[in-house]
Amino acid sequence: MKFRAAVLERVGAPVPWSDSVPINVTDLELDPPGPGELLVRMEAAGVCHSDLSRVSGVRQCAVPLVLGHEGAGVVEQLGDGCAGLAVGQRVSMTFMPRCGSCPACTASGWALCIEGTKANAAGTLLRGSRRLRHRGEPVDHHGGVSAFAEYAVVDRHSVVPLPSSVPAEVAALLGCAVLTGGGAVMNAARLHAGETCAVVGMGGVGLAAALVARSLGAAEVVAVDSQPSKCAKAIQVAATGAYSPEEAVAAGAKFDVVVECAGHPAALSTAIALTKPGGRTVTVGLSSPSTRLEISPLELVLEARQLIGSYMGSGIPSNDIAAYAAMYLDGRLPVERLISGTVALDDVNHAMDELREGRALRQIIDFTGRTA
Repeated sequence: MKFRAAVLERVGAPVPWSDSVPINVTDLELDPPGPGELLVRMEAAGVCHSDLSRVSGVRQCAVPLVLGHEGAGVVEQLGDGCAGLAVGQRVSMTFMPRCGSCPACTASGWALCIEGTKANAAGTLLRGSRRLRHRGEPVDHHGGVSAFAEYAVVDRHSVVPLPSSVPAEVAALLGCAVLTGGGAVMNAARLHAGETCAVVGMGGVGLAAALVARSLGAAEVVAVDSQPSKCAKAIQVAATGAYSPEEAVAAGAKFDVVVECAGHPAALSTAIALTKPGGRTVTVGLSSPSTRLEISPLELVLEARQLIGSYMGSGIPSNDIAAYAAMYLDGRLPVERLISGTVALDDVNHAMDELREGRALRQIIDFTGRTA
């Protein structure tokens, strides 16, 4: 079948991308789903910094590549071996599939799926296939999802079924922003009700971390960001207070849990400085591979603090996304507050510019035709 998709064709193109157009929205061919795969009609996709880092070249990738790893849609067709799914069912995408049988998936602790990691690095679906083609030539999948498209063929392990009462735009955010930020708080930090929490870097993931911290009963949730507009947005979404990094450090504030979501060494240094003795610092932001950080091992030891890395929320996506959906439906997790606007697929280069300049938080590509 033919469909429209946003194809990244050039990495590191000059900015603004609205002028250089590194992402080409064009017609592609899509092969039908094979065994263990399904066809999804996309309804909504979030524009995330992980997509931005591919366009800018901060994170390397091969091109051509259909972008988008945070999405939701409706099942249109099922291949063999897709138990637990039905045509017409809404699903949320997860950008790192778990095969369920490799040593990482079967270990007692949490680790990235070995097979899913290999597939993502190769630009394929979990079982090694590519279903995207342009003029007969194969095109890579992004995170096994490629959500910036009208349709997607994905592996069964890349989707989580949800009730239709969860709106598509909310379902999309559950698969990355909420999964990543919320999991840093819930799984990596294991925040308890009554503890205090600070979040450094108030993009979509940081806002999600603050939102989940409030829902888990944190006594205080403080937002830390150098941009006043993001601090103001954090107060609207979930935070009980907001400061610049300099203000927070100068005030001598200390918290039980501090989550860093900016992907910058200065932000992580700030997060470490804000962590109280016995507390947990969780780092989520993805920095350049060459980035290095100086810390005092003595302080970590003498103050019995923990420095924890968290990816994909340090949990099992199928379990966590379902839990967040239930929290949303119960009214405890107002995910819709994270959305800063909706855009059309054709405006994806402009959306990337808005995100790069810090003028947008979580933009939703709406495939139903509604934009605002």
